[in-house]
Amino acid sequence: MTVFTIHLPCVLFLLTGIPEQEHIHNLWISLPLCLIYVISILGNVVILFIIKTDPSLHEPMYIFLSMLGITDLGLLIATMPTILGIFLEISFDACFAQLFFIQSFQCIESSVLLLMAFDRFIAIRDPLRYVSILTLPRIAKMGLVCVLRGVAVMLPLPLLLKRFQYCRVNVLSHSYCMHQEVMMMACSDTSVNNIYGWFITVLTVVLDLLLIFLSYVMILKTVLSIACYKEFLRALNTCVSHLCAVLVFYTPEVSLTLIHRFGKGSSPLLPIVLGYCNLLVPPLINPIVYSMKSKYLRSRIIRVFVK
Repeated sequence: MTVFTIHLPCVLFLLTGIPEQEHIHNLWISLPLCLIYVISILGNVVILFIIKTDPSLHEPMYIFLSMLGITDLGLLIATMPTILGIFLEISFDACFAQLFFIQSFQCIESSVLLLMAFDRFIAIRDPLRYVSILTLPRIAKMGLVCVLRGVAVMLPLPLLLKRFQYCRVNVLSHSYCMHQEVMMMACSDTSVNNIYGWFITVLTVVLDLLLIFLSYVMILKTVLSIACYKEFLRALNTCVSHLCAVLVFYTPEVSLTLIHRFGKGSSPLLPIVLGYCNLLVPPLINPIVYSMKSKYLRSRIIRVFVK
């Protein structure tokens, strides 16, 4: 007797968030997540408003900071409907669109952090030519390249996923769509996606981190040649905010990449927590760090809320 196996393609992905904890998700996770979203959106919007309305802040460093804020807002908007539990299930097309926007905004943020490292390098290495090198038209072109890079690199992801047949359990362990997890739901050969995933990792995370590291090597070399101790500390102090932003962004990003590639026996809760950190911590921390380190920006923020 012949046994026939019929694969019925699923038409929806079900979103969970934390394995085996779905029944208490709305009680002790949704409220803190909602608070994080409110603080993150408010913080980034306030900083963008201050930079836009204050002509004295129309400098390269603050323009790059506004780029970072816009990118963080885009990332928050892309993840908000599913992470906050507004939608507990998502269609294929919506899932592919979400993972495209998430990956694109993260790629753009990585590019912006690289530009900010270049900004600090020019400011410390060649301060007299700083304004003439980083002109507004040049900064605009840099920002456009960041956006085009993010879109061009990430656009093949949903296109590659769309060609697969999905016949496995359609429950995602995250509360948003990720390329690695969606790819595992396919019952087709995913070799091309795996190779392209590695290509993206090298082209974005590895390359950007390497260039940021080289920028700081050159910055450190320049700073060590400064004879005056006060000037030495002042030069280093201008880099603290950016270094914090780099650590906050890349630490969960790299950890999550390594776990998805090599951590087969790790706890299922670990990638979930790192995933939340990867998406929510940078937009939350960046406005706080930059407002704390910049006295003028901090005073302008206080003035906005005191009025």
